[in-house]
Amino acid sequence: MTETAQSLSTDANAQISEALNQCVAETAVTTMLAQNFHWNVTGMAFGPLHELFQTIYEDHFVAQDDLAERIKALDGHAEGVLAGMIKRSKVPEAEGTPAAEEMIRLLKEAQETLAETIAGAGELAAKHGDTLTEDLCIARGQTHEKFAWMLRAHLK
Repeated sequence: MTETAQSLSTDANAQISEALNQCVAETAVTTMLAQNFHWNVTGMAFGPLHELFQTIYEDHFVAQDDLAERIKALDGHAEGVLAGMIKRSKVPEAEGTPAAEEMIRLLKEAQETLAETIAGAGELAAKHGDTLTEDLCIARGQTHEKFAWMLRAHLK
């Protein structure tokens, strides 16, 4: 049976909101990772990497809002404190200014982590019959897997 945010149990809403907050945290950290690399990339591949990193952080900025708004639709609290997001995130921040190839590797790993986290949130939503959250997670997971593939292609 398909459930809406209003027909889900309070416990289901809380569980799904918590999973989505994990997605928001990792998306926020990855957004800044991509923006940092966009600002600081150098070398022969500057142009295409600068553009790719911008595409990623612009996509992720919008995604944070979409995920947080779904949390609010579920009557949850959307975590908006950066320190909390960094602490919660399985995606680490980058120290210093890595070389371009390391930037690519770090962003690829971040995309893979995000795809896995979002898939887990989608599975939880599906378990509770929350097809709207599940659909959001499927779409986001596909986007992160595409970015991971694009980044992997640079490393071959």
